Amino acid sequence: MTEFTIRLADERGRVQEQTHAAATAEELRARFTQAGYLVYSVRPRVGFAGGSTRKVKLEPFLIYNQQFLTLIRAGLPILSSLELLAKRQKNPVLRAQLEDVAARVKTGESISKAFEAQGGFPLVYTVTLLAGERSGNLEEVLQRYLDFQRVSLTFRKKLKSSLIYPVFLIIMVIGLLIFLITFVVPRFAQLYDQLGTKLPTPTLLLLSLGKDVQHYGIYIGLALALIIYFIVRWTKTDSGANFVDRVRIGTPGLGQVWLKYQVGLFSRTLATLLTGGLPLVPSLETAARSIESRQISKAVYTSVEGVREGQGLATSLEETGVFPELSVEMIEVGESTGALPAMLNSVAEFFEEDVQTQLSAIMSLIEPMILVVMGVVVVIILIALYEPIFSLGNIGG
Repeated sequence: MTEFTIRLADERGRVQEQTHAAATAEELRARFTQAGYLVYSVRPRVGFAGGSTRKVKLEPFLIYNQQFLTLIRAGLPILSSLELLAKRQKNPVLRAQLEDVAARVKTGESISKAFEAQGGFPLVYTVTLLAGERSGNLEEVLQRYLDFQRVSLTFRKKLKSSLIYPVFLIIMVIGLLIFLITFVVPRFAQLYDQLGTKLPTPTLLLLSLGKDVQHYGIYIGLALALIIYFIVRWTKTDSGANFVDRVRIGTPGLGQVWLKYQVGLFSRTLATLLTGGLPLVPSLETAARSIESRQISKAVYTSVEGVREGQGLATSLEETGVFPELSVEMIEVGESTGALPAMLNSVAEFFEEDVQTQLSAIMSLIEPMILVVMGVVVVIILIALYEPIFSLGNIGG
């Protein structure tokens, strides 16, 4: 399939450009002509191979879905709802995507396929839509998805808010060090050059560092920026992403928090998909693709093979050796009682609360540690700067 940019006009005479996938330009032109559009031109999408998918922000997307659900419940057809919301959408990225979705639905494409073709929507969402189409209960499935995303969004906001103060402290420490080394230290260097006194080794080292930063600061900054850029690019590769995930999980204290956060996200995603009517194996595969941790994702994919062979989900997850014992036990109870989705939600709630508690405890330790380190570094710098002055005072006495 090739991506084409098509310029067309609808029955109201509004001219617009859209992007669609098709085998040939003629096929795409015929598809829209049959749907009642006036097609002006069809051309291959320029730069598609090297382009990147534009992902829509979660909050405006949730607002759109709530409006979409309200319109459907009010009895408005899906196509009319899509066109109305696309017209009123203020977010330009989401508006363009909704217009393309509406155009695809108008040509006979299913709504799940139309959203999937955009590439910027969560996989869980498109699979949820597919489950709603197959079960004929799109409204209930959409409501469950909205509930799932609201809980996830609230949890992520709490995590981010708990990290704001430590990050602020770290920035302050770095800013203070840069100020001392680039502004204060050079002033003392000029003073000691005028005095011509013999300086102790710590002072000489600090003054030398200050001069180097003054002369080569721009080059050092550029070098650091390049290093950070290449590290970020490397983390986007498979080997880099796997390494980062191993470091995250292996970090003392924070590693368990990250693991529990990902297990909670996996459990809530799987519960949403199962409640929507999707079978267990496709739900597991979708949930595996929806979580960030490579190690947990691989463990879920491994468990899929066991489930296909007739093993229970709890047994398959336990054999991977990645999932916490408590989560496996709770899932086993859910399987044995026939209430797996409800138990998965309980797993998610338990681990989300545990993550918040542990993260708060860790942050309460990290914050004073940052302050102590900042104080020690500042004291060392000040002692190194003022030691020659104290020595001069003693000699004068």
